[in-house]
Amino acid sequence: MDGFRERRRATAWLLRDPGAGDSGDSARDPAVGAATRHAVLAAIGDPGSLVAGAATLYRYVSGIDQQARPLDAQELQELGDPMATVFFQQNKYPMTVQDLLAGLPQPTAAAPQSVHLISEAGQIPPGVDLPRDLRFAITRAVQGREVDLLISTGADSDPATTFLQVAAWDQAAGVFNYYMRISPAWVWAGNSWSALASGSRGNGCFDSHINGSVVMKELKLPWINWQSQAATIQLAPDDPLRANPLYQQVIGGESLELTVRSLISRWTTARLAAVTRDGSVAQPDHLMRHLFTSTTVNLASSATQSSVITTSGGDLALPAGFWLNKDALLDDLALPVGSALPMAPAALYVAGLSAFGFHLEEKASGFSQPGDTFFAFVVPEAAYEDNDVVRQLVRQGVITAKFAACALMLDFTNPVFSPARAQLMAHVPSTPTAVTALQDQIVQAISQAAANLPGHSPESRFAADWALSDDSWPAVFAQRIDDYLGRVAKLISTSAGFDDYVRLAESRRRDFRAMRLNEFELTLPVTNIPPNAPGLQMLEDGTVAPRPSRPSPAPGGTPPSGPPSGKDPS
Repeated sequence: MDGFRERRRATAWLLRDPGAGDSGDSARDPAVGAATRHAVLAAIGDPGSLVAGAATLYRYVSGIDQQARPLDAQELQELGDPMATVFFQQNKYPMTVQDLLAGLPQPTAAAPQSVHLISEAGQIPPGVDLPRDLRFAITRAVQGREVDLLISTGADSDPATTFLQVAAWDQAAGVFNYYMRISPAWVWAGNSWSALASGSRGNGCFDSHINGSVVMKELKLPWINWQSQAATIQLAPDDPLRANPLYQQVIGGESLELTVRSLISRWTTARLAAVTRDGSVAQPDHLMRHLFTSTTVNLASSATQSSVITTSGGDLALPAGFWLNKDALLDDLALPVGSALPMAPAALYVAGLSAFGFHLEEKASGFSQPGDTFFAFVVPEAAYEDNDVVRQLVRQGVITAKFAACALMLDFTNPVFSPARAQLMAHVPSTPTAVTALQDQIVQAISQAAANLPGHSPESRFAADWALSDDSWPAVFAQRIDDYLGRVAKLISTSAGFDDYVRLAESRRRDFRAMRLNEFELTLPVTNIPPNAPGLQMLEDGTVAPRPSRPSPAPGGTPPSGPPSGKDPS
């Protein structure tokens, strides 16, 4: 089973046990997840004893199941996604991505196939002694015109031994089913509801698919690390991958962005319909955490290649998501902000590379290279997944635009990892609540708490914003953002101010490194800022200050996982 000791943690779903360590090298340690591997292999038995056509679909939901077991006939029939209907229910178990694609109906213009390529080492010249970790992401529309299969597999490894995983949309159940091949069998690792269940949340595949949907961390221009219209992944002239038919079909990550956004929204729509169907939300905290916390993040960067930035160059546009949650506040809520986003002087950026010792590092191979990532200034930003839940809650009238704005404007200068916003989760009910009463109940709880707290508390600041009239809050919030951006524009033009923003960016990168999404060392640059440096926050006057400690997680359980069909959204 050495072929399944993947370097990538998010593609090593069955190699980790609940409670396993979170170091960047965990997936390379054969001891990590030994109990999980044992559980799956013990259920499969002797792989050599299984012959073609005699394979089985096994169930193993990490954190829920103590051991793997075959799905029974009824469970198998309840699965309605293309993997189940085309393959497993027909007793077919493709062992390579080529076999899988060949077993599907031929793609057509109405039901297309797209192939995408990603590698964190993709812009490092070929010939360097460094694992390339090239992966394909393949999308297929099988049961209709919309993509319902997202296939992930290694591109530069043996197809029979590299990881092969599929997120498959079940239209009838309204969930993604997650599958992983462990030759000579396949494992059902759970569905979208499993991501929200107390036992399996954060375990197995749901340490990266944390909200039950598909993942593309680098979702926006310039689609960092993806082959795209912004950059081409470098291959040696004689690289055998060039002859791979899948490689010859690769198109840009800009196309995958549109697909992933659609798939995320599809699950959000199905999820909200299920949890509000009877007019009551069983666990409102599961919805509100998308507004008050960062359940996950995306990665954003400048669209400028770091290597072309010179001291005599023009100003550099840093990612908008570093300054504020632009997608939610300016695009979705349409706050009438007039200021442009701050621009960083190129000379200060170049000086910062040296002053902070920016370099790329891959410890396992001993690789090190001075400078920033290929695209400059990679940072985490508010996740499309979180914003989409908030967007749809507003559209469906579960919360108002004003309520969403008051929450987002609280500590709006810290669009991710905000302890102040997270503190308000303590006032969100975790028991069944009528949809029509949810917002009022939260506002009342926050307002009551604010009456006994100082004016600078998150509760008091939210209550003050909530007291704004319905016709004045957009302009008031926009003015606050304009004032903030104006102050930042002045500070970023100074050496001290720019250096503070570098430190703030590195603080947020450290938060990202602690997440399961942190799969490869080359995703982010390394600096000489100590890894145990205090966390930082942005203040509304544009200055950077130490961040207060995070509050304890809000109380409240999570729904039990449903059956494989995902028909139980409770």
